[in-house]
Amino acid sequence: MSTMTVFGDSINFLVKLGVYDIILPFLLVFVLVFALLEKTKVLGTDTLKDSAGEKAEYTKKSLNAMVAFVTGFFVIASTQLVSVINKSLSQIFLLLLLVVCFMMVWGTFHEQTKGGFFLDPKKGHQKFYYNALMAIVFIAIAAIFLNALGWLQAIYDFLKGNWNTDYVAAVIFIIVIVGFMLFITSDPKREVEEKKE
Repeated sequence: MSTMTVFGDSINFLVKLGVYDIILPFLLVFVLVFALLEKTKVLGTDTLKDSAGEKAEYTKKSLNAMVAFVTGFFVIASTQLVSVINKSLSQIFLLLLLVVCFMMVWGTFHEQTKGGFFLDPKKGHQKFYYNALMAIVFIAIAAIFLNALGWLQAIYDFLKGNWNTDYVAAVIFIIVIVGFMLFITSDPKREVEEKKE
């Protein structure tokens, strides 16, 4: 006896149709590239007169759409890129869900502000938590993409096999030096001025 429901059958049909492997990745890449080109205006603008007779700049939407369209097709032509996108996005959504759950738990133990839960990077005691959360999220997203590309296991195997060698010691030393330089070059006067404002 089959336990598959009508919605389950429809999902399987969409999978066989290629919606998840072709259509959705294509739409995602197309929208992101088109939005990026529209925002940055890399391909230039056209100066036209609007309805009031004043000159206004408009982006070259046809060129932006064509570049985004071609880029989308190049991406879906590579099965490896599509698999990386599918695997990474699901794990990034899981990371986002974990961050939201963390903020919900955090909010239960702290005083609620007028705007709800937020971390303001301009406030002194919240700046550390904000930077720490951003660093954790960045490292997690980088690890997700490395895992989707298959590089995370290779990096782990390399570190595991060479943990006692000079390579790892040099990398740790460089990280410590960079962190120390960032700490030294931070401007405390600027932070004091921001607090006064």
